[in-house]
Amino acid sequence: MAQRKRQLVSDELTRSALQLLALRGFDAVTVDEIVNAAGVSKRTFFRYFASKEDVVVQFLADMGAGIQAELAARPAGERPSVALLHAVSVPLAACGDHSERALPVVQLILRTPALLARFLERQEQWRNDLAAELAHRLGLDALADLYPRLAAGTALTAFNTVLQRWSESDGAQNPAELTDQAFTVVAPALDAFALDAV
Repeated sequence: MAQRKRQLVSDELTRSALQLLALRGFDAVTVDEIVNAAGVSKRTFFRYFASKEDVVVQFLADMGAGIQAELAARPAGERPSVALLHAVSVPLAACGDHSERALPVVQLILRTPALLARFLERQEQWRNDLAAELAHRLGLDALADLYPRLAAGTALTAFNTVLQRWSESDGAQNPAELTDQAFTVVAPALDAFALDAV
């Protein structure tokens, strides 16, 4: 019960912070304004987050964990391009399904240099996690073989390109359609490398 309550408080803080930050801009919002919007004390905020930047970083960490979990859940014999397409499609489709909330947050991250830097830094961990999962699926060594990191990096480049295009279109373009287009471009390389690697 205590864990559930902690999660609810964390979720409310995250929702309030992201909404304010997206509406007014990262530099214009203070922690005091976030806690007022969430209806909690400043002390409570700092129990969950070290800074307002960390709220966004947690959002990104959750997204990356979701991509890895989706990849791990794919059928073992599936082509890498299909498994990776599905893995990155889930959070991108969620962005499209909840664009009124997600689009301002994505735009905030992509347009704020400090947040974009943290996003790219966080993606290095995503790349490592995806590479490890791909290596496991294909019976490769994540450190010795080039394919897992190259494939993970390719999938994340497609992911970033879709987010950027969706953001620049102010949500007019469909993330799911953009993802399919991106993977149409990269799939032959992903699958050709995989065949050569095993």
